[in-house]
Amino acid sequence: MRHIMVMNAKGGCGKSTLATNIASYFANEGASVALADYDPQRSSLDWLERRPADRPEIHAVAGFEDGLKRAPRTADFLVIDAPARSHGPELTDLVNHAETIVVPVLPSTIDMQATSNFLEELKSVGKVERKQAKIATVANRVRDNTLIWDELDEYLEKTRVPYVAALREAQNYIRAYSRGLGIFELPEYLAWPDWDEWEPLTAWLRSKRSQP
Repeated sequence: MRHIMVMNAKGGCGKSTLATNIASYFANEGASVALADYDPQRSSLDWLERRPADRPEIHAVAGFEDGLKRAPRTADFLVIDAPARSHGPELTDLVNHAETIVVPVLPSTIDMQATSNFLEELKSVGKVERKQAKIATVANRVRDNTLIWDELDEYLEKTRVPYVAALREAQNYIRAYSRGLGIFELPEYLAWPDWDEWEPLTAWLRSKRSQP
């Protein structure tokens, strides 16, 4: 089973949005997928409760240590929605349960500063230092032709961490979440721009570059 974790110590950066969409992407590719939600807000589990029965199944996993034990052993992927404000031993413990880590970053000065500190701490975790876990960043909820987007783009290019995708701020994510769907499960005429933006991220997740 491959473990993909979406994490950032900064809250409100869209971890649940990425986690649910990564899970639904692989489920629609025919993989057996479990989704673990360690965030107290339970946004990913709430999304799963709305998921229509006629869509590819995604298994729900709640809790941390006990939750991992309840993940289906037959699952190809376990996507983990990590809690915010994880530091120190808690961060190390979380990273020890992942091979691939995706870090979403919002276009704001506060988020960029918080992410700088988080990435430095994350890179110092033993499993990451030993290259047993791979990290990538994603620019999230961006608006084209804004100065802060230009700043975020420039910042992520300089972080010395693979910067794999930029996802726009779009109502499609709200439409999908409220119905228990992923962005790839919306009609093409609505969501094709978002599908295009996700392609670099899904390509990275499928590639050996995202795996130890």
